Amino acid sequence: MNQAELFYPQAAAPEGAAIPQADASEEPPFRFEDIEPEPRVAYIVRLADYPHPAADAVKVSEQRFRRELDRQLGGDVMRALRAFHNASESSETDLTREEMALAKRWMKAYDAARTAGFRDLGDTDEAFFDVRPV
Repeated sequence: MNQAELFYPQAAAPEGAAIPQADASEEPPFRFEDIEPEPRVAYIVRLADYPHPAADAVKVSEQRFRRELDRQLGGDVMRALRAFHNASESSETDLTREEMALAKRWMKAYDAARTAGFRDLGDTDEAFFDVRPV
């Protein structure tokens, strides 16, 4: 007997009553081979200039920052970072609309990720998150 049977007992089906079952032949079986993985570029996040040497708190804040950045940008993290660097180093006329849009997405995502990363750290006046490709 499992927990479901213990806490939610079912009434016994009468003899000869057919239990309806879903027809499994309607849908083809799921195959993992048919799924293409998302292309992702690996990157590292490092909390720089944090004055307190609490390694666990730093690691947790870096993980929180990365999780929020991935949630905001998905697989476009490195593309958005490159677009932001291009936008900060050149004039607006040198950039495409897509690069401008990605740079704006980066700024918004970085701000949200920074807020998430610094949530439990306390005094972080000079600290910042450094994102670099691997």
